[in-house]
Amino acid sequence: MSEGIRPARGEDWARIHPFWAAIVADGESYTYPEGLTSDAARALWMEPPPWRVVVLEEEGRILGSAKMGPNRPGRGDHVATASFMVAAAARGRGVGRRLGEDMIAWARASGYRAIQFNAVVATNEGAVRLWTGLGFRIVGTVPEAFRSRRHGLVGLHLMHLPLA
Repeated sequence: MSEGIRPARGEDWARIHPFWAAIVADGESYTYPEGLTSDAARALWMEPPPWRVVVLEEEGRILGSAKMGPNRPGRGDHVATASFMVAAAARGRGVGRRLGEDMIAWARASGYRAIQFNAVVATNEGAVRLWTGLGFRIVGTVPEAFRSRRHGLVGLHLMHLPLA
């Protein structure tokens, strides 16, 4: 596990939820419904095994969180997927990259054959740059599949990283 990254604990949710809710409300990167209660949001993010949820903590502050696990159940469980949230105050400091590198190492060590991201918003240039920089390829784009608050209807990229 990368320095500062550790498994999320139940009591961490109170520090994750504020940036989780702000990112969802921003309307630029996640399809989660707006206005969820903290408990409903927690159920979506803090999933039990086979999911793994981590936080990146520095000096007692949680700067970001990631959840990862099988992309699909059953015959699709050999491909991993993940989601990432970074607090606004921590952006531009490599938090997303560190969480991404940790997730890739975890997926390899766990025996996954690939990682698939199902919905990377095409206008989320920072995320697209991060994932392509870590070796992911855009294998397709679903046109107008996301309602961006700022850009209107935009595409969702399907991204893939082979591990085997």
